[in-house]
Amino acid sequence: MADGDTKTAKAPAAGDAKFGRGFLGDIWYFAALSSDLKPGKLQRYELLGEPVLIYRDRKGVVHAMRDICPHRAAPLSAGVLTTEADGREVVACPYHGWRFGADGACTAIPSLVAEQAMDTSRVRVRHYPAAESQGLVFVWVSSDPRFDGEPSELPPVFDGVVGGAPKLVDRMVFDAHIDHAVVGLMDPAHGPYVHQQWWWRSAKSQHDKAKKFEPREAGFAMVRHEPSKNSRAYAILGGEPLTEITFRIPGLRWEHVTVGKRQVLSLTCLTPVNETQTKITQIVWSDHPAFVFLKPFVAWGARIFLRQDGDMVNLQNEGLRYDPSLLWIDDADRQAKWYQQLKREWTASRKEGRPFRNPVEAAVLKWRS
Repeated sequence: MADGDTKTAKAPAAGDAKFGRGFLGDIWYFAALSSDLKPGKLQRYELLGEPVLIYRDRKGVVHAMRDICPHRAAPLSAGVLTTEADGREVVACPYHGWRFGADGACTAIPSLVAEQAMDTSRVRVRHYPAAESQGLVFVWVSSDPRFDGEPSELPPVFDGVVGGAPKLVDRMVFDAHIDHAVVGLMDPAHGPYVHQQWWWRSAKSQHDKAKKFEPREAGFAMVRHEPSKNSRAYAILGGEPLTEITFRIPGLRWEHVTVGKRQVLSLTCLTPVNETQTKITQIVWSDHPAFVFLKPFVAWGARIFLRQDGDMVNLQNEGLRYDPSLLWIDDADRQAKWYQQLKREWTASRKEGRPFRNPVEAAVLKWRS
């Protein structure tokens, strides 16, 4: 059944924002791999349309702040990490040497002379709480730019992070708002049309599917099951694989595959760069011996998948620029509807100062692919 009138139905909105505009606040966003950050190196990122400086100090702690000096707008990431007389490490602006501590407070303005009294600590740049979890760096983005406390949630933790360093990392930027990127990522029906490879599946191999779903922390999961018979890539794992696919807002999707005692975790992180771009980071961990011999093939296949999805995003943009109504149907688009419900509830719970109540209810979804 169609969701709403076929002529006027719009995709549901998130809070007061229209689908495809704005971002969730008061939540952790994936920013980088821990290995991306070297001690003492300042690095510039763009998150949610804002420039963000992320760096690891020489003690190994990760910090993040707005990458704009409040004096003359020079990027702080072009400066240096230096040490003050009291041993604190601070970021020095490349333009006039203004220095800022890890909390964003200004510690010194070199151009001031002795008789020019000024409380430099009142000069601040926005500070973003940052944390590392399982080799991943997350940044907490508050809905209040003046937020100076501790995040109300711990960063995500994933089952199946095994085998040391990731076996595969691939990155790509989609020319799409995170809402469209997420909905495309969780879409179960596009595979036979967008990803037609002999080693995966084809349009001719479609059949009816029924999968159990249940609510999970800030999201939902397709509960553990045997992979579909027309998903040939699982054959390289041998044995009798079981898989579970989980989604969590704002944009984390992971598939945890077990084959006996062996595991494969494929994590896809969607990070909004700005209103029209979303960074996709694909990370795979595994202790399965297949990755010793087949890693180049797996990496090649993953790159193909991402780029095929990217090509479809570009094609979809040809229609989206006319701001059309979007018609979502059950059950193939139920996960997309859940995503919007999760966003609305997350925003409402933060505004009202109450615990988040997951709106997803357990269900069996059916579609053909």
